[in-house]
Amino acid sequence: MTSTTSADNRTPEARPPHLTFVVFIAATAAMGGFLFGYDSAVINGAVEGIRGRFGVASGTLGTVVAIALLGAALGAMVAGRLADRIGRIRVMQLAAVLFFVSGLGSMLPFAVWDLAFWRVVGGVAIGMASVIAPAYIAEVSPAEYRGRLASFQQAAIVLGIAVSQLVNWAVVNLADGDQRGRLLGLEAWQIMLGIEMVPALLYGLLSLRIPESPRYLLLRGRTEAAKRVLADVEARGTDLDARAAEITAAIRGEHRSRWRDLLGGRYGLLPIVWIGIGLSVFQQLVGINVIFYYSNSLWQSVGVNPGTSFFYSFTTSIINILGTVVAMLFVDRIGRKPLALVGSAGMAVSLGVAAWAFSFRTGAGEDISMPQAQATAALIAAHGFVLFFALSWGVVVWVLLGEMFPGRLRAAALGVAASAQWVANFAVSQSFPTLSDWSLSGAYVMYTIFALLSIPFVWALVPETKGKTLEEMG
Repeated sequence: MTSTTSADNRTPEARPPHLTFVVFIAATAAMGGFLFGYDSAVINGAVEGIRGRFGVASGTLGTVVAIALLGAALGAMVAGRLADRIGRIRVMQLAAVLFFVSGLGSMLPFAVWDLAFWRVVGGVAIGMASVIAPAYIAEVSPAEYRGRLASFQQAAIVLGIAVSQLVNWAVVNLADGDQRGRLLGLEAWQIMLGIEMVPALLYGLLSLRIPESPRYLLLRGRTEAAKRVLADVEARGTDLDARAAEITAAIRGEHRSRWRDLLGGRYGLLPIVWIGIGLSVFQQLVGINVIFYYSNSLWQSVGVNPGTSFFYSFTTSIINILGTVVAMLFVDRIGRKPLALVGSAGMAVSLGVAAWAFSFRTGAGEDISMPQAQATAALIAAHGFVLFFALSWGVVVWVLLGEMFPGRLRAAALGVAASAQWVANFAVSQSFPTLSDWSLSGAYVMYTIFALLSIPFVWALVPETKGKTLEEMG
């Protein structure tokens, strides 16, 4: 019989009996993250095609690109409560349907506002996926593997971004470098948006093969079903009765998470909720999604030809994947806060170099150019920025949001924090085309300032959750 001297009734070095299965279910949940990344970034390849097809100005174009993020805020806000009501798996399946419908509608718009509507539908799915994947993975993962498994969410997001850029690059090449070139009776940018239906269908099918969260099952009084899931995901020798009783006791000590539970403290919300909101907002205000939503337009705006700009969008996505792998390797070894601090410092330097380089942009329209030295510096800085973001804030924020809130607040607090993330993302993404017209260098100075401000925020306020069980969070 296994010793139960540890808080979670596991031997220190034990491994789950079916680690491959644990990885499979975490990876399936993270498919929502893949679609999140794909849906968010695929618009990058369509921006100039949409501008030309519908003849929209920069402000309207920014709204069409960013409006999905308002849908994401709504999806994130309702996902936690919906997951407590109908289950984690059902929410995943609902998100898959919304992704599929959004891809179909976005491929066949009849007007710019019709396209905007389908972008909102996809955004709701993104918001749901952003909440349900980290929560589900945290609930099914053994504590000793939870950081790495939770990192699957960000790994899937960056893979989705990379695949979307690869698809965009392939499609635009098939259309002879023209985003409005004809393919299969449609314009190239429409094909880019419609391909999302394929991974959406796969996500829905895979969600039929994974078990419901043991916490949700225990919440519904389905103890035997919960213990069967725990037997597959917990460490060898775990006392399943004791583990189920521990989770049940934690659930009974809680009440259902409500928005009013988040109220308290000096500034309206509880301090831990403000910290979660701060993490989400800083993650976006450094401007990371400018790279993923507008990099084709960004590079073309400094004189790079369209074909090369698509290639640079793909290479930054590869850097994003490599940085995420680094984070996955170290998030459980050195902790969440050290990674975040390293990333903040690296992002600040990279963004500052980019701001300096973009200040040398000259010309207008077809005659925009930059000196070779500054163009090279901007390209290196952009890739460095993506690398430092990926190995730190890209992974750490999702891990922390899945871990840091007390159980009695988790669903509602995670929803609020994720919603704040999407609102900040919307503000940055919607404003960038207009800011770029005003001053591209000035926009990057703003992002640099936010990267610098994130350092004291993490140092002074963010808790370290490395090695703690969810029950230890309060």
